[in-house]
Amino acid sequence: MVTALFTGSFDPLTNGHLDVVHQGAAFCDRLVVAIGVHPGKTPMFTVAERADLIRRACAPVLAGGACKLEVETFDGLAVDAARLHGATIMLRGLRDGADLDYEMQMAGMNRAMAPDIHTLFAPASAGVRHITATLVRQIAMLGGDVSAFVPTDVAAALAAKFPRRV
Repeated sequence: MVTALFTGSFDPLTNGHLDVVHQGAAFCDRLVVAIGVHPGKTPMFTVAERADLIRRACAPVLAGGACKLEVETFDGLAVDAARLHGATIMLRGLRDGADLDYEMQMAGMNRAMAPDIHTLFAPASAGVRHITATLVRQIAMLGGDVSAFVPTDVAAALAAKFPRRV
């Protein structure tokens, strides 16, 4: 069984994240989406809310396929989380060249710490390349419509937190 670990804050989960999940599911039997928990940060959604939104949004993406989804949390190194869950692949999404530069550095450091864990890059599909969780949060906080950038359940959760301005 091949297990991949996909880490992030997922605050909020975006259509870009779903694109990575969809691509990654073709390479593994088990995909662990690991929510990073950092005590110094104040996320928009609680860990429980993010986990629930991830499960609901990813279920249709993985339906009918052989890949099993798990949603977990971690608060240390991603390679330690990968080891804990038996992952041999770290799944990472790439939107552009800036992402590539950063992700290559991270992949190199991870490989030095855990040579048995490989990084798999999933290039963003054209329709989601421009989406970032940071921009989604900013648009939502200002009352904008984010429905084109996030799954339906996430859009509803954001609308509940930040009612749209007219």
